[in-house]
Amino acid sequence: MLARTETKAPEKVWPEVRHVLALSIPVALAELGWIAMNVVDTIMIAPLGPVAIGAIAIGGSAFYVFGIFGLGLMLGLDTLVSHAHGAGDREDARHSLSQGVYLALFLTPILMAVFYLLPPLFPRFGIEQDVSRQASIFLKTLSWSTLPLLLYCCLRRYLQATGHARPVMVVLITANLINWFCNWILIQGRLGFPGLGVQGSALSTTLARLYMAALLAVCIWYFERKRGPARRQFLRRLDTRRLWTLLRIGTPAATQIFFEVGAFGAAAFLAGRLSPTALAAHQIAINIASVSYMIPLGISSAAAVTVGHAFGLGAPLLARWHGFIAIAIAATYAVGAALVFGLLPYQLLRLYTTDGAILETGKRLLLIAAIFQLFDGVQAVTTGALRGLGNTRVAMLANLGGYWLLGLPAGWVLCFVYGQGIEGIWYGLTFALVLISLVQLFYWQRLSRPAAAFGSSSLDR
Repeated sequence: MLARTETKAPEKVWPEVRHVLALSIPVALAELGWIAMNVVDTIMIAPLGPVAIGAIAIGGSAFYVFGIFGLGLMLGLDTLVSHAHGAGDREDARHSLSQGVYLALFLTPILMAVFYLLPPLFPRFGIEQDVSRQASIFLKTLSWSTLPLLLYCCLRRYLQATGHARPVMVVLITANLINWFCNWILIQGRLGFPGLGVQGSALSTTLARLYMAALLAVCIWYFERKRGPARRQFLRRLDTRRLWTLLRIGTPAATQIFFEVGAFGAAAFLAGRLSPTALAAHQIAINIASVSYMIPLGISSAAAVTVGHAFGLGAPLLARWHGFIAIAIAATYAVGAALVFGLLPYQLLRLYTTDGAILETGKRLLLIAAIFQLFDGVQAVTTGALRGLGNTRVAMLANLGGYWLLGLPAGWVLCFVYGQGIEGIWYGLTFALVLISLVQLFYWQRLSRPAAAFGSSSLDR
């Protein structure tokens, strides 16, 4: 229930900008820490050659296309916990957390079964035999990180929605150190350990995710220790009604992420049909673009929380202001990122490889990435802002239409019919991002109006 109805605009804008930034910065840094694991994996596997790089691209894409759906189901916690926290109902927020933990436990065996069934399909997608074999090893090893990853996501969403974003940032930074050290030991074999190649990289990531989940659980226990024993915080009675509410909000969000990540995963599979060099260039360029994307993604999470807090307080106009402020911050950042991509492509690519053929292809891809930075940032933040209102369907439908009905088919035609290769696939993705950002921006400005917000975002508690 909403505590009050406030339709007055904030008297001063800059305090609200600082408020959004105060949450955006640590969350964005946490997102950078998240993607840094993939960056470290790619950099440290690169000396093994294009086949190894391609293997973690295929195996990683297969994992995230389905694993991210499970993570997306947890996004309903952004709405439920932030609304409860904004209304001052901490007991209700903790109740939602416990249902998120149950959801993680239910999802794990399903997802792990999927990961074990996928590898035989790799050759059928036209992936080269050596790449398919190593990608299979990578994916099966990485599947053991499923439960800690789901628990990490659940605990993280609770901490962010209750205003504790800094512990998430610290955990991810330190987890990267663990991942780097384990990669250094296990990929090529050091300190008496055997060289495990791509399997060593997957095992390193799994160990880092175990650490992340455990430490976030300790953080929540510390912040909530005066409110009851740990069992009461994490494992209360199973509430099917609340679990259904979580799924009702989270399923469209998970589907949206599935469409988005699945589109880029499909792009990796299409690239795998070209050549190991094209696939390696795609993996490195998408890795760099993903690093940049983490900033808008962090701002998106902050937008979901600040919009949710304002809505929980009964201040829908303030929620609207926070959403537009977050969009403006992301757009400003995106312009700077586009300039870096356009002016310094070789410097970025050389962080990963010195292979001349990969550098030339990667440069052309980064120039395309410079074009879509603004649209990628806007679509990311509008997704989070809409989620703060409790609306996750708009982004789901926009991603379905943008990527799967238009962007990927256009990319396939440009690549294989008109002979533009990997660049054609990227042009298709760019077209999709432009469309998605414009659609979601339109719906945000429409649905965030106070009357519309109250009419469309009531949640069954």
